[in-house]
Amino acid sequence: MFTSVDDVSARLAETGYLASPAVATTVFLAARLGKPLLVEGPAGVGKTELAKAVAQVAGARLVRLQCYEGVDESRALYEWNHAKQLLRISAGRDESWDETRTDIFSEEFLLPRPLLTAIRGDEPTVLLIDETDKADVEMEGLLLEVLSDFQVTVPELGTVTATRRPFVVLTSNAGRELSEALRRRCLFLHIGFPEEELERRIVRLKVPGLPEALTESVVRVVGALRAMDLRKAPSVAETVDWARTLLALGADTLGETVVRDTLGVILKHQDDIQKAAAKLDLDAL
Repeated sequence: MFTSVDDVSARLAETGYLASPAVATTVFLAARLGKPLLVEGPAGVGKTELAKAVAQVAGARLVRLQCYEGVDESRALYEWNHAKQLLRISAGRDESWDETRTDIFSEEFLLPRPLLTAIRGDEPTVLLIDETDKADVEMEGLLLEVLSDFQVTVPELGTVTATRRPFVVLTSNAGRELSEALRRRCLFLHIGFPEEELERRIVRLKVPGLPEALTESVVRVVGALRAMDLRKAPSVAETVDWARTLLALGADTLGETVVRDTLGVILKHQDDIQKAAAKLDLDAL
């Protein structure tokens, strides 16, 4: 998939994803070693976008499993088309149960979900297991089978083993601690808030019409906000949204009025907005 760490950086940059050396190195190793990649960090720092960018540069199909509380095997792995099975049973009333059972538990009635879809694929595939920490602990047992042997078992059909292993990315916002068994099977990457220079490069790339002086001011102010004790510090995605907002407003500088009027773009809680309005000293930045 990649020939070197520099190749990862260059090709991801072509998609608009600017990777730090640590990110590029870990992606290269995950591809070279065939290991799943567990990416952890705050919301909005580019974890999901990394998987999308890898799929784009590799020309691979992106298969996404969005995790949430209560997601189970039928949503993650497969389920049977019960309505179609009932129609088949009704149509075959003169058949024995053994004949009907053999038919209704066949490939025709199977509804593959993301995990089975990725395992059975014979084309380049990136499997994104998004927000893994939101799934129940029981879900990790299913993931262990998939990530250990890249195979899944359908009792009625047998074991399905991948002929072409997908590139697997698991993301986590660290809402709960993932099991050590799951972590052992993955290469680990933490993506935090970027350094100022990298964030300036991201803003320049995503909002090319923003004046350079305003770009620097935006990044400095966001950095100051992150240093405050807020309920939700602004992420990179919100930095970009704020830059686009300022461009749309035609702002040339970050004055108190424009900052106060647009804080809701980067801060999502009223108490955070009030704290920032009281403590943020633009003259000191």
